[in-house]
Amino acid sequence: MVYGIGNPLIDILIQVSEDDISALGLSKGTMHLLDLQERARILDHCSGFPVEYRCGGSCPNTIIALASLGVDAVLGGKVGPDKEGDEYIRQLSELSPGSHLSRGKEATGSSIILITPDTERTMNTFLGANREFSLDDLDLDLVRNADYFYFTGYMWDTDAQKAAILAALGACKNAGTKIVFDAADPFAVNRNRAEFLQLLDSHVDILFANREEAGILFGCDSMESCLAALKERCETAVVKNGRHGSVVYSAGSEHHIPIFPVEAVDSTGAGDMYAAGFLYGLIQGFSLREAGLCASWLAGRVVTIKGAQFSSDEFRAIKRGFDAREWEKS
Repeated sequence: MVYGIGNPLIDILIQVSEDDISALGLSKGTMHLLDLQERARILDHCSGFPVEYRCGGSCPNTIIALASLGVDAVLGGKVGPDKEGDEYIRQLSELSPGSHLSRGKEATGSSIILITPDTERTMNTFLGANREFSLDDLDLDLVRNADYFYFTGYMWDTDAQKAAILAALGACKNAGTKIVFDAADPFAVNRNRAEFLQLLDSHVDILFANREEAGILFGCDSMESCLAALKERCETAVVKNGRHGSVVYSAGSEHHIPIFPVEAVDSTGAGDMYAAGFLYGLIQGFSLREAGLCASWLAGRVVTIKGAQFSSDEFRAIKRGFDAREWEKS
């Protein structure tokens, strides 16, 4: 079983015009962090527009993907006492029936995704109730019973979230649960570099980072120096390097994983799906190289669609692809 704690963000997809983006004063195609007032301003402007809701968030994307592929994968997190929280829980109950989200006082965290006619996405993120996740919301039995505990660097946004994760890590050590950490974002690494290094030294069994995140973490200017630094700190480490593929290192072995050539249309969610593919491979009993190929193949599939998550039909096709070992054919 994989237990992940993350930030549930309800994706609010709204089709807008170029004039709407201009009227809102937003920079098209970028991501903006919102406070409650700015969130309300954007939603007020789009009142009456057709809206689609989907479960989102980095860790949730990974957990939902695993559950959709038949893995026992459970999500922990917090949503608000509102219709968005209701919708997130409703959809999650269908995608990952074992998951349980707490209810907070703030509005549900959201990502308002404004899509212009050229399919460009302008993302507007509000953390909301995620910032309230604390020790009281932690299910230590799930932590102890999991084979893998998964979290990302985004959980260092508040002291309450951080305290909950550190408590979970202590329980993992006592129970023998493998700890999987995704650095998640260069800005998170910049803000928390010293603490993340401490995590690697004292807790983490498997690390995911991209080339930029690893460079910031270790103060390295090359892929080779990043890998050398990782070998001193992690049992298993994965460094993703864009079109150059990725490298999986563990206990003296080093595997260079190619990308799967595709026509990419949207890189959103590629890292989340890479983590899902890698964990899926490990759970199937595959070698580290094979798990890396699974990860690269799944990440390659998600960049061919708009958005960070597949539909149910797409997941069924992906499961057939895994079963047919399409990930072996680069």
